[in-house]
Amino acid sequence: MIVQQEMRAGITASAEYLVGERSKPAVLLLHGFLQTREFPTVATLARGLQDAGYTVLAPTLSLNIPNRTQSLACEAVHKHSLDDDVSEIGRWVIWLKSQGHHSIVLVGHSFGSLQLLAYLSLKPDAAVKAYIGASLIEAQIGTTARPALIAQLEARVRGKQRALVNQALSFCGKYPSTPEGLLSYVYWDQARLLAALKQSPVGVKLIMGGADNMLEPGWIKVLQHVRTPMVIVKGASHFMDGAHEFDLLDHTLKHLETIKAPLSR
Repeated sequence: MIVQQEMRAGITASAEYLVGERSKPAVLLLHGFLQTREFPTVATLARGLQDAGYTVLAPTLSLNIPNRTQSLACEAVHKHSLDDDVSEIGRWVIWLKSQGHHSIVLVGHSFGSLQLLAYLSLKPDAAVKAYIGASLIEAQIGTTARPALIAQLEARVRGKQRALVNQALSFCGKYPSTPEGLLSYVYWDQARLLAALKQSPVGVKLIMGGADNMLEPGWIKVLQHVRTPMVIVKGASHFMDGAHEFDLLDHTLKHLETIKAPLSR
């Protein structure tokens, strides 16, 4: 079933709710950058989890567009921020709790993994028990020097300049955004991601593709160095597609099996 919530005045977002067994934790499954819950990696994983008996809530982040159902083009005007994304994740967690789910596991793909970590860094709801990040990626900004970009954006925000900034972000070569919105994503570099992983209030598990060419060089080695619990799927791309979609599901299920759901209240 499709459920809807008003996230902000005039901004309604939706999620697909797939009901499973009450004895298992519920999964909040989040898509990647500018995508929707229909993105193949996420949609396939959602169906596999439901088939295994898990309740799945798969939202589509609004990105400040009412009832968004399509992926957003890089060249579109982006008036959303990471703060908006985190707020919506929190609203969906609360909605799951309202349905009687008191053990919730956050599962994200790509940039969705980063957004869920950002939520975890802000005192998450006690119902959230674990986090699984697939193809975790930082907020990449191309060849731009990050400190200089942050200083420029902060100056624009202080000066209340509202002109759009066109900057590379993630897989977008050009990403026109408000200074505030862009800054909220640019802050999340590798150092901040690593800190969020280390300080996570819940258990962390990463599932990374061994042939992921969308990551910064050496990123997996950095994650290994800080001893982040992780499994590397040999030969898998960033999207865990083809035969590797079964590896993604298998590793996700194995970790979910270690998490107990409390009795329904």
